[in-house]
Amino acid sequence: MAASKVKRNLTDGPLLPKMILFTLPLIATAFLQQLFNTADTVVVGQWGGNTPAERETALAAVGSCGALINLIVNLFFGLSVGAGVCVAHDIGAKQYRDVKRTVHTSVIVSLFFGALLTVFGLCMARPLLAMMKTDPTVLDEAVPYMMAYFCGMPANILYNYCASILRSSGDTTRPLIFLSAAGVANVGLNLVMVLVFGLGALGVGIATAASHWVACVLILIYMMRMDGPCKIELRELRVYPEKLKKIIVIGLPAGLQGTLFSFSNVLIQSSINGFGNVAFVAGNTAASNIDSYIYASQNALYHTALTFVGQNLGAKKLDRVKRSILLSACVVTVVGLSVGCLALLFGRPLLSIFTDGTAVIDAGMIRLSIMGVTYFLCGLMEVGCGVMRGFGKSLPPMIVSLVGSCLFRIVWIYTIFAAFPTPFMLYLSYPISWILTAGTHFLFCGLTYRKIKQHIANES
Repeated sequence: MAASKVKRNLTDGPLLPKMILFTLPLIATAFLQQLFNTADTVVVGQWGGNTPAERETALAAVGSCGALINLIVNLFFGLSVGAGVCVAHDIGAKQYRDVKRTVHTSVIVSLFFGALLTVFGLCMARPLLAMMKTDPTVLDEAVPYMMAYFCGMPANILYNYCASILRSSGDTTRPLIFLSAAGVANVGLNLVMVLVFGLGALGVGIATAASHWVACVLILIYMMRMDGPCKIELRELRVYPEKLKKIIVIGLPAGLQGTLFSFSNVLIQSSINGFGNVAFVAGNTAASNIDSYIYASQNALYHTALTFVGQNLGAKKLDRVKRSILLSACVVTVVGLSVGCLALLFGRPLLSIFTDGTAVIDAGMIRLSIMGVTYFLCGLMEVGCGVMRGFGKSLPPMIVSLVGSCLFRIVWIYTIFAAFPTPFMLYLSYPISWILTAGTHFLFCGLTYRKIKQHIANES
């Protein structure tokens, strides 16, 4: 395979312009992914019932499932990070045969896990939601939504693996195009399912699952017709043990980290449910959809840091590795502060898109007042984690995240929040955990960079 077949070479040329061109489609893609949840919540919040109380219940039903769904699927999404890192390293080192083996192993693995998750979600939706103290009036709508959502899980998992591979090859545009088409389908189906068939939360679950299949089919068609090392060929589909091992070694800690984060968020969601106020749960759902766009803009820089560090490390260009780290940290800070302040400034008009309930909007503003101005700290945490994974190190960021964020939040809930059980004290656990985790990530980044630099010097 010729290097020219790779979508974009990230190991040569001006660094900052390439990072910007790489990141902008990622941000747009992340925003579109968030539109899936936003479309769900807007439709059910505005038209998911005949009365304001019914609409609030439908909105709370969709929101109650988010943290639980992430808890279940993040372990398997993390393995896609392992596939992306393998591809980035091999492209940087121009080992295109290994790239093809990673691609075809990933397709088989993602389909297997997707089918497994569908069965699990269908069987465990009700008992798991009940364990989260979901209000009985909300539970009857939340369970069908979650079951419908999991019917799209094989497509969702496969799309994310393929998108991770394309991003690591330098192509961030195609995943954006495919997700745009899926987003249009999702919004259209949401309206049909709710307004025409009156299916409420179940309807938006069906629409979301269908949109996942649209994105999956489109990305598969493209990768089967493309040229280059990332091309999918049916006759090559098999599991290569050495590639599966590397994907697991890098991806499993990433998946466990995502699962642990989600577990702490499930505890926070359970605490929110424990207030026994449907309006507050609905307000948290609406606000979390808004601040998810802040996160999406910063998580794009996570992928940028991972890919640029991974490719340039594979090419042994340590000066570009160092500059990639510094530029990623600077850009994520500027983006996080800008988007976060805008979300806070326009908080009430944005929340009114989801609901016309004053109590719901007031509850949502409590969350935005804390998260909006501090979310850039989460971005720094994400970049530090991406750098470590770009180095091929997944265990240290998992441990750091376990202690700095997950364990800290659990302790906070059972100590500080237990003593002062207010929404403000509950949400405050987020920025404090981000500071602790981000600082430790960058400490490990510096130590790892020095070790790699010394290792390469000894080899030469």
